[in-house]
Amino acid sequence: MPTAIHATERPLSEVFSNYFAFSIPPYQRPYSWTVEQASDLLTDVLAFLGNDSYPIAEVNPYFLGSIVLIKSEGNDAKSAEADVVDGQQRLTTLTILLSVLRKLDKSGLEIEDYLFQAPKKTQGLPARYRLKLRPKDEKFFCDHIQNESGIDSLLQLSTTQLTDSRQRIQENARYFLDTLSPLDEAKRERLVSYLVTRCFLVVVSTPDLDSAYRIFSVLNARGLNLSLTDLLKSEIIGAIPEQKQDSYTHVWESEEEDLGRDAFQELFSHIRMIHRKAKLREAALKEFRDHILPTIQPPERFIDEVLKPNSDALEIIKKANYQGGAEKETVNDCLRWLNRIDNFDWIPPAILYISKHIKYSPDLLKEFFIDLERLAAGLMILRANANTRINRYADLLMSIEKDDDLYVDGSPLQLTSVETTEILDILNGDLYLMKRIRKYVLLRLDSALTDGAATHNHPIVTIEHVLPQNPDKDSQWVKRFNDREHSQYVHKIGNLTLLSRKKNAQAQNYDFDKKKAGYFSSSAGGISSFVLTFQVSQEPKWTPAVIEKRQQESISELKKLWRL
Repeated sequence: MPTAIHATERPLSEVFSNYFAFSIPPYQRPYSWTVEQASDLLTDVLAFLGNDSYPIAEVNPYFLGSIVLIKSEGNDAKSAEADVVDGQQRLTTLTILLSVLRKLDKSGLEIEDYLFQAPKKTQGLPARYRLKLRPKDEKFFCDHIQNESGIDSLLQLSTTQLTDSRQRIQENARYFLDTLSPLDEAKRERLVSYLVTRCFLVVVSTPDLDSAYRIFSVLNARGLNLSLTDLLKSEIIGAIPEQKQDSYTHVWESEEEDLGRDAFQELFSHIRMIHRKAKLREAALKEFRDHILPTIQPPERFIDEVLKPNSDALEIIKKANYQGGAEKETVNDCLRWLNRIDNFDWIPPAILYISKHIKYSPDLLKEFFIDLERLAAGLMILRANANTRINRYADLLMSIEKDDDLYVDGSPLQLTSVETTEILDILNGDLYLMKRIRKYVLLRLDSALTDGAATHNHPIVTIEHVLPQNPDKDSQWVKRFNDREHSQYVHKIGNLTLLSRKKNAQAQNYDFDKKKAGYFSSSAGGISSFVLTFQVSQEPKWTPAVIEKRQQESISELKKLWRL
């Protein structure tokens, strides 16, 4: 049977009424509107209201946007219950605005009715506030916004004691109070009347989460959509026995805070890959519901055995902060290099391997990450496409799960002989023209030349040709390199070096002595911190023979580094 979807334009007098009992579900992000956004709303409303004395009914209406609700049909108190899928920020900000207007009211306006539902036994209506925030902020909002005397106490709170969402509530309440206090009483009366009768929201309601989320995604195609993690949080924690929900919500939100929201959302794509070992073929939410969550029951297991250890592993990966004894520096160095790879497909095997072995053997982690960086770098140099990478790492995930020997020929962790030959061909070619890999290869080479001691934390790293791409016709370069030699060597590793600053367009064509003294020397801003650049500065001349020798030495170093 088709899902019923209702969309109705309603004035605020009907939005904040007995038709709706709004609740912000636990999976929603905290309140985040800043003073800038609150100011935009109030400034627009006041502009539409204007300064004239036309009857409010004749003033142009103002459209506040839309909200999306999960709400059943009916007219009883139970059917008024509405989970807010989209619109939390607007509803919360409007409630703060109405609360400030109630505080300033001296005319006995009925603003309280839009904040609080009085009990009516004959209609089965309980006493409750019109809007209930997320459990973490619900009492705070009741005490300091919805309670009639709450704003005074709110403004006295130290911001150092408040979470980000509570600071936003306090800041916006102070802004509304500072802006509206200077208005005369008649202007504020007109504002209240205009708000509740001529300001409209389109209220879209549907009885289930799936359809509400689809509607929300369409309406907010350019905004910050509810994420997969928000929806899964609601479903997983909602299925946990009520007496345990608070503790598991705390674990979930602590992991999200530790990783940051973006990385936490990324985590779930890695969890999906670990369990599905295949390219995403359906909606991610559907794959979790159909193929992952049913295999991890009861739902507490998902948080204890999947979310928590995988989140901890991803934090180690992102921050390169493994703490496992004597091998930690090697592991962390590999992680720093892996984080420079131009894709994230290597992360699921890294998460799985850390989760399985972090408690047991730092030696195993060291060996694994040395070879994982070799594989990831090799696939990047080969420009393996997404399907090839996904299939390779899926095979690796399977091998990790089965505890296969990962260091034998034929293991998905190991490069094949064909792959190593192709990688060497690319490294021996015109590397500079391989834009997606050239900087990684040169930085990796430079680090290898110092036995990994170089950190390469320069804010700017650029690649410079020693022999210029377009030398001046009367320069020494043209005398030392004929056209064939220039074409043969100009883009090779042997002719490339690194700078920790932006290129100087004029200096790029200097003759070698001038270029070395003013562009590559340590006096030019510490450039010689790169071994590759220091080597160049030590050469008396730059000739085809020098480039050829440097080419062979560089390739030899990379062969040793990646066992090619």
